[in-house]
Amino acid sequence: MSKKETDSVREESVQSDSYAAAAGALGLKKEDVKNAKVAAEEKEDDPQLQKDLEELRVESDKSKEQMLRAMAELENMRRIAQRDISNAHKYSIEKMAKELLPAMDSLEQGIEAAKTADEAVVPMKEGMELTYKMLIEALQKFKIKQLDPIGEAFDPEYHEAMSMQESAEHKPNEIMLVVQKGYLLHDRVIRPARVIVAKALA
Repeated sequence: MSKKETDSVREESVQSDSYAAAAGALGLKKEDVKNAKVAAEEKEDDPQLQKDLEELRVESDKSKEQMLRAMAELENMRRIAQRDISNAHKYSIEKMAKELLPAMDSLEQGIEAAKTADEAVVPMKEGMELTYKMLIEALQKFKIKQLDPIGEAFDPEYHEAMSMQESAEHKPNEIMLVVQKGYLLHDRVIRPARVIVAKALA
């Protein structure tokens, strides 16, 4: 007898002894334990049982996949809701800011007009400049930034070109004049700066 066969016989003997010991502890007959073992082995070889087990495994895998997909969808919904809430807080004053912009424009125009007026309007000009400065500071507290891009390169994301003019004093695509200042709320443009852009001489 080969070593492998000897080891197999020894293993079966040990298992038999173990079953016998377990049967004695439970008050069962050795024959009952043997019959139960045979029945279990027959069930393991039962094709229908194996088929049922395989179907259960497939259903389990499907259920796991569906659960993971549902959890991913819930996480995406949570992130979207969190982003929407954050944006609602972040940009809640956008409408009010837009309503203030015409007043800012009027103050700027008044200050510019007062620069060419006589001495009598100097106190009024100073008062308008002080008011304008206070408004700018108030807007900055709410993360509203003014865009005054004179001398900068034209950027369609932040600037609106009113026209292009030939210029020997400016680089092509450089903003040579700001017609109307723009404004940002955080990183969102609430009004682009309206500008005149330089182009090369013909």
